[in-house]
Amino acid sequence: MNIAELQPQELWKNFAALNAVPRPSKKEERVIAFIKNFGEDLGLDTTVDETGNVIIRKPATGGMENRKPIVMQSHLDMVCQKNNDTDFDFDTQGIKMLVDGDWVKADGTTLGADNGIGVAAIMAVLASKDIAHPALEALFTIDEETGMTGALGLKPGQLQGEILLNLDTEEDDELDIGCAGGVDISAYKTYATVKTEGDAVSISVKGLNGGHSGMDIDKNLGNANVLLARVLYAGLSHSVNLISIDGGGLRNAIPREANAVVRVKNFVDFKSDVQELINDIKAEFATTENNLSIEINEMNNDDEGLSTTDSEKLIRALTAAHNGVYRMSPDIVGLVETSNNIARVELKNGDLKILNLSRSSVESGKTAVAHQLQSVFELADMKVELSGSYPGWKPTPDASIIQVMEKIYKEKFGETPKVVACHAGLECGIIGANYPEMEMISFGPNIKGAHSPDERVSISSVQKFWSYLKDILAEIPPKN
Repeated sequence: MNIAELQPQELWKNFAALNAVPRPSKKEERVIAFIKNFGEDLGLDTTVDETGNVIIRKPATGGMENRKPIVMQSHLDMVCQKNNDTDFDFDTQGIKMLVDGDWVKADGTTLGADNGIGVAAIMAVLASKDIAHPALEALFTIDEETGMTGALGLKPGQLQGEILLNLDTEEDDELDIGCAGGVDISAYKTYATVKTEGDAVSISVKGLNGGHSGMDIDKNLGNANVLLARVLYAGLSHSVNLISIDGGGLRNAIPREANAVVRVKNFVDFKSDVQELINDIKAEFATTENNLSIEINEMNNDDEGLSTTDSEKLIRALTAAHNGVYRMSPDIVGLVETSNNIARVELKNGDLKILNLSRSSVESGKTAVAHQLQSVFELADMKVELSGSYPGWKPTPDASIIQVMEKIYKEKFGETPKVVACHAGLECGIIGANYPEMEMISFGPNIKGAHSPDERVSISSVQKFWSYLKDILAEIPPKN
């Protein structure tokens, strides 16, 4: 089925057009031009700020001039992940989409529904001639997925809206009113490599589900870097020399695959000793990761590697570094308060980097887990950098827009929405730092498997979301 022909057609045609434009994080030049041209072709006031955010302004429709002006906000970039057997170049190709029952998904790659559905919905409102709405500013930010630099670069005074509708959540029965902040913890070291003796061995961990490193961190999913470290640790008695590691990818994606090349005294003895652990790991994850594969094979490799001492220090550091939930919220049932994702481990020609993303809705918690990781890596003589810190978003449950949206949801769908905070980095916290008086709320359709090639969005949920959004726009509270 042609995606552009799905209902609501005014939204899906924009999503199809958007997904034809390559839009990796930090490479948004083409999608910025695409959105800028879209606004200008509609004859609307369109600007691109010095950071690359696009702002399109549309006057209120007739009779809505006395309502509070609003900001509708989504981000233009997308997470770029693909299966190993998928031949695809995110820098040059548009997403290949298909319909599977009630779901739209991509062919072996991430779909970009995060946050492309939000972008497409805003585009549909901008192009509409019959949707009632107050004066609105459409804010399309860049680089949300790898640093939130678009939101961080948004200056005070650029926006006049009093209410911000962020269209970047993934459960259609939830209204998000708070989120976690985050910080990147990066560890680096350059090792002297040496000639080593013994058998060369390849270790591969694959078949994991992956997922969003915030929203999915509490789902007992496997982290390929962590599982690889466990296997390596179990083999330390065999005089392991690390030659290379290639595990994970983006900081905000739970690693699905990790590979290592090592040298050990004797391949047969090494494999025999670690096989019991591999069996135990598969049993641990039988429920959540039934496609998990951990393979150990002898290979030919003459490359130099790390000394036994340096290899042991690195393996112990990876084993000691915290991954997963660090603390659950004592105030909100079921909410992860603080976590860490060991996202990327790369060792090549003696050069090591370990990339982590820690999240917390409590600033002191974010600092605590960051300092714990920093201490572990520094004890292993690595250089550690903390960067990209951004604030969380503190809930204000008595805001007028929340009350309006709860009321509409109950009347429209016959049930009460879940008013929640999420363990993900929404841009609301950053924007709110410069616009503290602005009321904010985040909502969206059902999206599953975000940040992984299993990403998919529900067609019926998009229909629900679109109908709900139009009713919200018509019921924005009057100006004070």
